[in-house]
Amino acid sequence: MIIKQAELETVCGITSKLPENTQIEVAFAGKSNVGKSSLINGLVNRKSLARTSSQPGKTQTINFYHVNGTLYLVDLPGYGYAKVSAEAKQQWGALIERYLHGSRQLKAVFLLIDIRHDPGANDKMMYDWICHNGFEPIIIATKLDKIKRSQIQKQIKAIKQGLNVRPGTVVIPFSAETKQGREEIWALIEGMTEKKEETEE
Repeated sequence: MIIKQAELETVCGITSKLPENTQIEVAFAGKSNVGKSSLINGLVNRKSLARTSSQPGKTQTINFYHVNGTLYLVDLPGYGYAKVSAEAKQQWGALIERYLHGSRQLKAVFLLIDIRHDPGANDKMMYDWICHNGFEPIIIATKLDKIKRSQIQKQIKAIKQGLNVRPGTVVIPFSAETKQGREEIWALIEGMTEKKEETEE
């Protein structure tokens, strides 16, 4: 994917009305500090389009990034950060659920898991929740450059087992440093765009 243009177009908070976009959306979910902002920046070849934060749990909105005037990358609020109040977590959960149910253009949800660690209870809950909302999550195993090459397959297996993924679930190892995995992610997204165009013809 050649990126000609990428911009933050819409920011939705807890009380905001969700945009009624007419182009496809793909969403990215993951716990705080798993590397969602770094992934989005890596996908669009920008250093700071999605702001990375030293404070996990800071993204409290759904952010819609318009890419090449043809599709949206949607950054969902991070989950699982202990210092956020239970009430705030509940509100974010309601916001994400409203989006998953309400968007007519959402074609896929990518779930980010840190490849260095086995999935936690929050990761498993999010995976099951995405499935419950009618999507087949695509797993992105982030921070690939932090482990040895010999550990990759073992860690991918641990992620699949920890989430108890459905058969055929795609797991893409990704590194924000080396951009490994970027092309595979874009290939999946472009495939969805082409399918939508074929349906409309």
